[in-house]
Amino acid sequence: MTAIARPTNGRMIGGVCAALARRFGTSATTMRVIFVLSCLLPGPQFLLYIALWILFPSEDKARTAW
Repeated sequence: MTAIARPTNGRMIGGVCAALARRFGTSATTMRVIFVLSCLLPGPQFLLYIALWILFPSEDKARTAW
């Protein structure tokens, strides 16, 4: 299993939704719609997004680490 990394191409803000979409085999648009819909529910969605943005390495940094 490969590590999750934020792609350098095809990302809108931080690449978190694109990275999760790649990991789970869905389109990035689907993942973005799910995120926007989840923002209608109470909870720390934005904080989670920021935390994943910090925790997931960028794809170019992940390549140099291996």
